[in-house]
Amino acid sequence: MHRLSARTLARAAPLALRSAARPLPAAALRWRALGTAATGCAGAPTQPAAAPARQGAQAASHAVVSTFDLFSIGVGPSSSHTVGPMRAGKIFVRDLVDHGILERVASIKIDLYGSLALTGIGHGTPNATLMGLEGEVPETVPTETIIARVEAMRETGTLTLNGSRRIRFNPDKDMTLHYYETLPQHPNGMRFTVFDAAGDMLATNEYFSIGGGFVVNEKTQVAHGENVYYRDSKHDPLHAAAAAAEGKEPAAVDERTQQDLVTAALPFSTGDDLLRLCEREGLSIAEVVFLNELHWRSRDDVIASAHRIWSVMDDSIRRGCLSTEAKLPGRLDVRRRAPSLYQNLMRGIYGGPGALGAPQSPALPGAAAAEPGAAPTSLTDTQRSDLAGVFKKRLGSRRSLLPHLDYLSVYAIAVNEENAAGGRVVTAPTNGAAGVIPAVLKYYLEFLSEDPARDTLEFLFTSAAIGMLYKRGASISAAEMGCQGEVGVACSMSAAAFAAVMGGTPRQVANAAEIGMEHNLGLTCDPVDGLVQIPCIERNALGAVKAVTAAQLALQGNGNHRVSLDQVIETMRQTGHDMMTKYKETSQGGLAVNVPVC
Repeated sequence: MHRLSARTLARAAPLALRSAARPLPAAALRWRALGTAATGCAGAPTQPAAAPARQGAQAASHAVVSTFDLFSIGVGPSSSHTVGPMRAGKIFVRDLVDHGILERVASIKIDLYGSLALTGIGHGTPNATLMGLEGEVPETVPTETIIARVEAMRETGTLTLNGSRRIRFNPDKDMTLHYYETLPQHPNGMRFTVFDAAGDMLATNEYFSIGGGFVVNEKTQVAHGENVYYRDSKHDPLHAAAAAAEGKEPAAVDERTQQDLVTAALPFSTGDDLLRLCEREGLSIAEVVFLNELHWRSRDDVIASAHRIWSVMDDSIRRGCLSTEAKLPGRLDVRRRAPSLYQNLMRGIYGGPGALGAPQSPALPGAAAAEPGAAPTSLTDTQRSDLAGVFKKRLGSRRSLLPHLDYLSVYAIAVNEENAAGGRVVTAPTNGAAGVIPAVLKYYLEFLSEDPARDTLEFLFTSAAIGMLYKRGASISAAEMGCQGEVGVACSMSAAAFAAVMGGTPRQVANAAEIGMEHNLGLTCDPVDGLVQIPCIERNALGAVKAVTAAQLALQGNGNHRVSLDQVIETMRQTGHDMMTKYKETSQGGLAVNVPVC
């Protein structure tokens, strides 16, 4: 039977994330020092498992990607329509540099297809693409300068490729949005083509933003006929591992030989694989992910990177709650609600009767002179008599008896309002769903956690494992799956992570993930006016509440459930495939066509 090496155990042993002195629920299986006897999901010794398949064979098909690819720092409002195109533009100009072509470029042609075109304006796709071509990356681009820089391009008629090569550029002529044409590989397709001063093509490439900020491409077609892989701006070997894991050509990676490609230490392809792995090795789901990260990075780097991800998430909550902006960008005239919601919570609106005066409700039409509680004058005496004593008359809304729901909601709304305004957020696993995971984690850390630093690691690595399964088994792109692939997946990831930090076994964690998705199946993506505002912002709040409820239901069971996580992932994939295109991030159906914009 395959066991972890002594060296691997020694590296992970310092992550004893629970003190033996801390009492735990009887069913709890918390993070603990590795190297102890393997236990099953309920704490009983496991039976020997069959030996795993050869790692080389698994490497071509496993689900494992780096947590820090799944959770990447970027800008709003969309991971697939903002972050992805910016990365694609950056990758393309790096190719031009690497092949000695950049200094010969005189002009560029940009083509955006399908979903990128249909909702691109609302999602900032053209601006993000131009920033990438100028050499910016989502992690560091000064978000407050983007609009001014694009306006300067229009005024000067120029674009500075990679920040160094100034070329002529007219956005109205050199960037084309193909609203009703898609490239065959993916709904989120784009093509870049550069020309020399004589108008001859120098190089061209097609890129596909597949969700969550991930970008893949065809081989770069250079004029002299050489086919090469494009390179990522970070030159990070983890991306090579991600490409190998999915059996694809290396995307966003340095050129490297097959021998250089990094494989996962503990690969898994499905939810069942992951559970068997946990039981065989006596690990939690988070520990499996952590050990895979150690295969690529140092222990200190992994821990620091995870806390950096949480720091950006937490900061997006803070900025959203403390924002002084009254409204979000765009024609919908949507006001920011997180600041007022947060202020009400901080002022003690859930305290005693004297905490805050009850707001007065407006008078009913035709009843201006009536006493409080009196019926409108249009009612007959018989109608008044029928109503008498049946309903309680209220002068204002009742104070909430469930403040935890309000905290979950305000945290999620804060993040997604920041995202809608183009602020810096973490794709979790997408920007459109960026508020669910931070909201649930923030709630747990603020109100339940006894060890925030370690609980943060357990939460993020557990949720990452679930996200990997969806990315491999279905998609995290709304252009393919609708919103079930964004908020639905984020809800599932959060439910699993919340169950884990609450002491759930791996099977209870998987059950929580399944429940979280099962009740988001069929969720459409129909953003009004192509903006990530309606229904996206409120939907994140509901996703966070659903996640906690799903985890609570799972923790009441023993981990055995009728519908498996793998089954619900496959159901989601089939549902997304069958869903009409107008309900998949095109703003051609649903709320997008029934809610007036002006």
